[in-house]
Amino acid sequence: MLRSRKKQTEAELLRDLPSNLTEDQRQRELDRWQIYQLRQHPSLWRRVMLFMSLLGPGILVMIADNDAGGVITYAQTGAVYGIGFFIPFLLLMIPVAYVVQEMTVRLGAVTHRGHAEMIWGRYGAFWGVFSLLDLTVANILTLVTEFIGIRVGLGVFGVPPIVSVTGGWIFVTLTMILLHYSTWERLALVIAAGNIVFVPLAIAAHPDWGQVVAAIGTWHIPAGVTLGAFVYVILANLGTTVAPWMLFFQQSSVVDKGLTVQDIPDGQMDTAVGSFSMGVIAIAIVVLTGTVVYGHPGAMDFNIQKILEALQMSRLGTIGTALFALGLTEAGLIAAIAITASTSWAVGEALKLPRSLNLRPQRALPFYLSGILSAAMAGIIVLIPNIPLGFLNLTVQVIATIFMPAAMLFLLMLLNDKAIMGIHVNRPWQNLSAFAIVAFLIMANGLYGATIILPHL
Repeated sequence: MLRSRKKQTEAELLRDLPSNLTEDQRQRELDRWQIYQLRQHPSLWRRVMLFMSLLGPGILVMIADNDAGGVITYAQTGAVYGIGFFIPFLLLMIPVAYVVQEMTVRLGAVTHRGHAEMIWGRYGAFWGVFSLLDLTVANILTLVTEFIGIRVGLGVFGVPPIVSVTGGWIFVTLTMILLHYSTWERLALVIAAGNIVFVPLAIAAHPDWGQVVAAIGTWHIPAGVTLGAFVYVILANLGTTVAPWMLFFQQSSVVDKGLTVQDIPDGQMDTAVGSFSMGVIAIAIVVLTGTVVYGHPGAMDFNIQKILEALQMSRLGTIGTALFALGLTEAGLIAAIAITASTSWAVGEALKLPRSLNLRPQRALPFYLSGILSAAMAGIIVLIPNIPLGFLNLTVQVIATIFMPAAMLFLLMLLNDKAIMGIHVNRPWQNLSAFAIVAFLIMANGLYGATIILPHL
């Protein structure tokens, strides 16, 4: 449609669009028209503007992946195991995250359909229900960790849990129902930028950079560790790097943004930048707590409150602890925004509801309610008195890892379906990489299960 409208104005486009298009379809056509205009008469400035316009889903999903649960997990990892095994492990997670998420860019750009819609349409209602339940349960559990982060982070400033959790839920709800997709995405990216606070904090901790470099070169498992606990932490770090909600979120975001096959290279760059940013920030958190918390009394308890106390007593002091708490709160908010949207998109696609953040609430109330209510359920769980926040956070990340292989297999089947993808099917190296990731997830899950059945293994 757009190719025949090279010189058409925005007003002319809107006038000539078919009258039977829905509100979100009309907005998507307008978004695509604006992208098309940037492609005409290419110049350096237009190319920059085009990339900035296409920027968003990849960076957003990766920064949101460094969510409150991830921040707490990385902090616990550094506090318990120091600077060692997990620095190179997290470096390895950068290409792992990219390989997984890049597939959703191609799938969304080629099909213009969300992940849940593709599974229901291609494999039927049984597997559609299975994947939807898999996602919904995983999302509610992951949202629990986001509200844990908001509760703990704002708790440093004396905010009562009922106020912080309820306020976070209200903020997520309002951004979702009041903002057009492009505005929602830009606001989310601005919030996500707060994730960078962990990098200067890691530098201010004055780590032994020689030890960091040595850790990358040797990649040794700490002596005297308990196998069960060690595998548990590996699974938790995997769960915060690749999770089912990320597949659904990025593909639906690509569709709602209106990316086409022409935009795939920009979407891949967006995802690569996001993956690299995610890895740098994750390593910074491990370096931070591995420097100032590792060896501190109580550090082995996986207790986030004790980690905050150790930060307070370190050279970072009150200001450093406050900045860490703000970063933790920001991480919870940005991930809660993304995960809530991924639930709504998936439910909307599965039930064939009007589904777009471009729609007014009165036009798509069931679409919005599915995500908003799931976030409310998670918030209520976090407000349970005396709930063990640190242990609960790690457990949720482990559960996300258990759910991931099934989600990955659906993704791989779709990406290898020539009837759907045409020339954009997976290449051999992409299949090899993806199946290696699935195999590692299954192996790690199996090993953890063995340590539970045979605790003296």
